[in-house]
Formats: sequence, C-alpha cells, structure tokens
Amino acid sequence: MLIDAMLVIGAGIGCAVAYHLYAQSVLGKANVYAAASALVALNFILLIIVQQGYRLKAITDLPRTLRMTGTTWTGVFGALLAIAFAMKVSDEFSRGTTISFYAVGLAVLVIWKAFAARWTANALRTGAFANSRAVMIAEIGLPASSNAISDLAQHGYRLMRIMEIRERELTSPLLLSAIAPRFDELIAYARENRIEHVFLLMSWDRQHAIDSILDALKILPIPVHLVPDAHAARFLRYPLHSAGNTWTAELRRAPLSWNERALKRSLDLAGASLALIVFAPVMLVTAVLIKLTSPGPVFFRQTRNGFNGRAFKIFKFRTMRVLEDGPKVVQARKNDPRVTGIGKWLRKTSIDELPQLFNVLKGEMSLVGPRPHAAAHNSEYEQIIGNYAFRHHVKPGITGWAQVNGYRGETRALELMQKRVEFDLWYINNWSLWLDLIILFKTALVSVGQRSAY
Repeated sequence: MLIDAMLVIGAGIGCAVAYHLYAQSVLGKANVYAAASALVALNFILLIIVQQGYRLKAITDLPRTLRMTGTTWTGVFGALLAIAFAMKVSDEFSRGTTISFYAVGLAVLVIWKAFAARWTANALRTGAFANSRAVMIAEIGLPASSNAISDLAQHGYRLMRIMEIRERELTSPLLLSAIAPRFDELIAYARENRIEHVFLLMSWDRQHAIDSILDALKILPIPVHLVPDAHAARFLRYPLHSAGNTWTAELRRAPLSWNERALKRSLDLAGASLALIVFAPVMLVTAVLIKLTSPGPVFFRQTRNGFNGRAFKIFKFRTMRVLEDGPKVVQARKNDPRVTGIGKWLRKTSIDELPQLFNVLKGEMSLVGPRPHAAAHNSEYEQIIGNYAFRHHVKPGITGWAQVNGYRGETRALELMQKRVEFDLWYINNWSLWLDLIILFKTALVSVGQRSAY
C-alpha cells in the first residue's frame, strides 16, 4: 500500500512538473497537483483494499492483479474527473497533465505489480515468510502425500516437529492411554520451544481421535487447527461463504461479480447510445433501401437465447426474402438465393447487426459477448458440445472474441462451432473492461474485411 501511494503521488507530481515545463516553461501549481495525486492514491488504495487486493494470494495472482489495477485506476480517474467537472474545478487541471498522469501512473503501477507478484511468489516458495513456529500431529503416511506441509511453510508457518500416529491407535477407544508418553514429550517440546500453533492432519471422519487429541492439548494455551483431509480439501479450495450459521463452498461462481456487471452495463449504455447517434443516418438510409428493393418489413426479428438461457427477440435489418423463426432454421450460405441484393452488402459490412443496439439498451444483449444463435441451432449444439451451455452465463453480444478471431458467419463443420465455443468460454473466464474495448476496436477493423458472413 505504501509503495502504491508513493508511486501514484510521484507519477502525479512528476507528470505535472514535466508537462508544464515542456509546454509552458513554468512550474505550474505543484501544490494543487500534489493534493490531487494524494486524493487519487487514497481512493485507489481504498478500492484495492475493498477488493482484498493486498492479500498474499491476490498479490501473486498476476492476471487478477493486473485486471484489478486497470479497472480500479480507470474507475478512480473517471469518478474524480466527473466530480471535478460537476463542481466546476476541472479548469484547475490541464488536459495534458491529466492524460499523462493516467497513462504514466497506470504503466508504473502495472510494472510494479508484475515485479511484486514475481518477488512475492519466489519468497513464498523459499519459505521467507515462515516465522510462526508450529508442530503437526498427523495420521501416519499423510504428511508425505499431503500438500498441506508445503502450503503451511509458504504461508507463514515453520513446522518444527511432526508427530505421526498409527491408524490402529487412532481407531482405538484408548488412544490417549496408548500414546500418553509421546503426548507428554510433545507438550514439553511445545513449551520449551515456544510453539505458537498445532495442526492436526488426519481424516475428518476420525471424530473420536480428534476430540481426544483436543482434550489432551487443552493444557497448552495455543490454537489448534484441523487441516482438511483429501476429500474436504478438494472443495475447500473454492471461496467460502456464510449463510447464517452455515458455511458453504462456492463450487462455481458467477462469471462476473456485481461490480463487474455494473461496469459492463455502463459501457453498454454509453456505447450503444453513442453508436445510435453516430449510425442513425446509416440506419435510416438502410431502412429506405430495404423497403425500395424488396417486399417485406425493414426489421427481422428472431428468437434467440440470452443470459441464463432466457429467450428474447433479436433485431436485425432484413437481408433475406424469408423470415425463418421456428424449430428449423437454415444458416445463410455463400451465394444463398434467399439473400436479397441489398442484403448481401448489409451482411458483408455487418450493417444488418446495427438494430441490435436496441437489444443492448433493453438489457437483453451486451456490446461484447458470445454471439446468440437461433433457438433451433441452440438446442442442437447444446446436445453435442459439452460446454456449450456455459455461453449463457453472460449476456450475448453484438460482437465477441470468437468473431474478431475469425469465427464469424456460417459454421459448415462441427469443429468450427467447437472452436467458436472455445473462444467464447475463454472470453467469459478472462473478462475485463479493457478486453471489451480491444474487441470493439478489432471489430471496427475486421467488419469490412471479413469474408465468412454471407
């Protein structure tokens, strides 16, 4: 936290001084920029704390740390700029300084986070943080097969001694009598060496043995921890949540947290509104051309499956002479006779997709996400592609990661659809606001040059 604060404040003051000396040959209001930099640093650190970003596990998870840093930094800047504008104090800050502070501050933080993640991971592997003295009482054979010992050593505990107990002794109703001398020796060792923790490593179904050992250790005023056995450890790797007095392991989390959903929805609303204003003339001309060149409605509506598999009606400009929306829908192919003359051009340029901006505003779709397929195709592929249903864990999009990587339009072979699903799932598991912006930028580049949509 201290280094984060120093880097942010240093970047803010440095950018202000450098920009003013370069642009105006004067130092400028250094005290104002110093105060603003401190405010940015404070808000950034508080938001990282809320997201538990300063825990060892978070620090060493570099992809998560970088996503958190990028989104938090951008969010802090956006919020503070909005407040400065609303309070009419934005004139106090030059645009050049603000932009350079955002870019330089983010770059410095990313470099520092990458270094910190690597250094911390190496320190954990070498046991640099293993300062708390501990002993372990284990079922014989388990220490050799369990990852618990190395995990404890990496996260602050130095195992000074391990006492192993045979299986037949653990199942004996006279456990304490059978191993009394060994327990007396362990207790004396704990006192002499100032042991701070005791860990029990044994199968959780040995309730009598666990209770007996706890009773024997009550003479020591130190905490006793029960290490998960192989069966419980499998599930306790997942995040734990309390439901009243009950704890649950979240075996599968929602793909996006509530704040990530809010961030993505904000981008959708802002982007869709702006796009409708920019493309309004294009959409108006397109509607007129469709009406003049072929009989039928301007818009084509078809049932698709969105978030959580819920059905909705997608909007597109009509590009065919037919309006298929039933249990059987035939994909458009190259030189498809059903496609109208103007429809070929609309499909090639992706202008036919623009009405989906209304679906985005309604909350049925997102600007970026897995492309929704016709309900008939959806039912078919869910039966033959194992992970297909995971595509419905987020809102479908007008464009997506699969589309900017070449998997767009007709899927002539099952392998093509499997590859599209693979890219969609990667997107869901690696979502970030920055990734959405990259996909939107790439979409603008490839929408004209792509040749797989007919």
